[in-house]
Amino acid sequence: MTTDEYFMRLALEEAEKAFAENEIPVGAVLVRDHSIVAASHNKREQLHDPTAHAELAVLREGGIKSGNWRLTDAVLYVTKEPCVMCAGAMINARLGKLVYGCRDERYGAVTSRYQLVHDPVLNHQVRVVSGVMENECADILRRFFVKLRL
Repeated sequence: MTTDEYFMRLALEEAEKAFAENEIPVGAVLVRDHSIVAASHNKREQLHDPTAHAELAVLREGGIKSGNWRLTDAVLYVTKEPCVMCAGAMINARLGKLVYGCRDERYGAVTSRYQLVHDPVLNHQVRVVSGVMENECADILRRFFVKLRL
């Protein structure tokens, strides 16, 4: 198992928690120096907060724990391609690297719909690795939406 797979498995565990809470099952883990800084999952329904995405939660906690909003030496693992809001937060946090599982053809802001984190006009670009445990990450979303439509 690679390092990316190891941390993506932990992000998938967070996504399973979201699934159990009837949240869209997305999980995220923020890592610095091969150590977990923060882990969370979507909590929009639970908190009644449109910004309660897994990625924002771990970026917020990472900044607080490090005492610095700049996360240039951190890696964010997330099960699904981030949306525009989350990609923007990654740019603002000067995130070092993003590793994600499956693409989001409708709302993805990294490679699918938009390429926000690669935009040369912005003051920061994020290094990206995509497709890590893609099938597992896509499967939990499929299972959730099948359950939702029953």
